[in-house]
Amino acid sequence: MNHINNEQMKTIGLLGGMSWESTLNYYRKINEGIKNALGGLHSAKIVMYSVDFEPIEKLQHAGDWDGTAKILSEAAIRIQAAGADFLLICTNTMHKVAPEIDAAIQIPLLHIADATAEVLISSGIKSVGLLGTAFTMEQEFYKGRLADKYGLHVLVPNEHDRHFIHKVIYEELCIGKAESHSKAEYLRIIESLANQGAEAAILGCTEIGMLVHQADTTVKLLDTTEIHAAYAVMESLKDAVFDA
Repeated sequence: MNHINNEQMKTIGLLGGMSWESTLNYYRKINEGIKNALGGLHSAKIVMYSVDFEPIEKLQHAGDWDGTAKILSEAAIRIQAAGADFLLICTNTMHKVAPEIDAAIQIPLLHIADATAEVLISSGIKSVGLLGTAFTMEQEFYKGRLADKYGLHVLVPNEHDRHFIHKVIYEELCIGKAESHSKAEYLRIIESLANQGAEAAILGCTEIGMLVHQADTTVKLLDTTEIHAAYAVMESLKDAVFDA
């Protein structure tokens, strides 16, 4: 067991609820990461604000991103006021408004695409497939960041497959359903991206890891929830001094 002065562990801010199904995994994975690092009865210091996803989903599909930014920025300010040292947005899609959220707070925002890109680069991967909501797959806020900031080549599924992926996320995964037919289709799409040259596939929606797992395919999968959670654990313990 490693001993640590509790004041040295940074407090993690989680902006969750989009959906709560994936936020649950964030909470579990972060606490498991702290326990694995420190042993004993250690757990993470977390401040979490979980929003109501229903109005946010309606704003997303209406294209009212300013409306979503206002809701999430207000939540982020509350997380900061509660004592968080840094912030994670527990969803890929809502990084669409990460710049607005970042501008509203003084604590660092740990971007999910940056965390994912670091794993890709350290693995020597240059071409990657991206699955996520239609917003994530089709707009530039995520895949553009991977390409422009990190020089990665990002492949996305065709229009029919993008529609299917998006539909499953909102109509099944966000309400806790993991259907075998949807899993088979997701795996087919991942294989198709690999056949087009993708060396790995980003599960670029925090719910997708509920449906497909590395044991299901030979294509390397990057579960963004797992990666982002590990990034938070590393940041929380970065300045800590351990006594064996």
